[in-house]
Amino acid sequence: MDPATLIGVLLGLLVIAVANMMEGGSPASMLLLPPMLLVFGATLMVTVAGGTIPDAKNAVKAFKYAFTAKVLPASAVVPTIVTLAEKARREGLLALEDALKEIDDPFLVKGVTFAIDGTDPEEVRDILEAEVHAKKATAKHSAKFFGDAGAYAPTIGIVGTVMGLVHVLENLSQPEELGHLIAAAFLATLWGVLSANVFWLPISSRLKRLSELEAARMELVIEGVAAIQAGANPRIIAQKLNSLLPAGQQDDEQKKAA
Repeated sequence: MDPATLIGVLLGLLVIAVANMMEGGSPASMLLLPPMLLVFGATLMVTVAGGTIPDAKNAVKAFKYAFTAKVLPASAVVPTIVTLAEKARREGLLALEDALKEIDDPFLVKGVTFAIDGTDPEEVRDILEAEVHAKKATAKHSAKFFGDAGAYAPTIGIVGTVMGLVHVLENLSQPEELGHLIAAAFLATLWGVLSANVFWLPISSRLKRLSELEAARMELVIEGVAAIQAGANPRIIAQKLNSLLPAGQQDDEQKKAA
């Protein structure tokens, strides 16, 4: 699991709480149920309203995935593809069938299985690229869900503040209650802005980044499978795949090779 999102969110909340205490406030004073219920509940409901029920279900899975995803760089799959290419060159494509049992990458296994079955290389590429496209589309919708929540939350917070100020005006005859009511009213705006910038927008960005990394790995697999099908030299395959990696990962692969 890559803990970047969990660490960032928790430390972000900690910094806010510490800053509040340094100004003489109390973190407990921010934990008022009505404005929090309004902001989080209404934000999620209006976000659901902007999509479909399947979108909302996918968003629940995406939320968990954002915090628990294991980030694998594209470079991680290069040694596996090169090993498969070496075996295929020595023993033929059919020899890869047993090797696939030890590979924990469903997309790579699917591509190599197509190759073993003698599927036309162009058809293999089309099928695998279609899966990449579908993966990107799903991730895009999930990221959009949380991006929309980040856009709605501050406005919902303002709605909560206006509602609170209405109650303030209703209680002008009770000056001793005004301080508490005004503070509660502005907490809605606080939670609206805070939730957008500490929860929803970072999760949206995280899902976009995870999608980019996964798509890059899958596209590398497509090139590797095509090269294996073509019977290319494993060294040439390694060089080709490494050339498709980002600069930092290219350097890491070259160090491993050395």
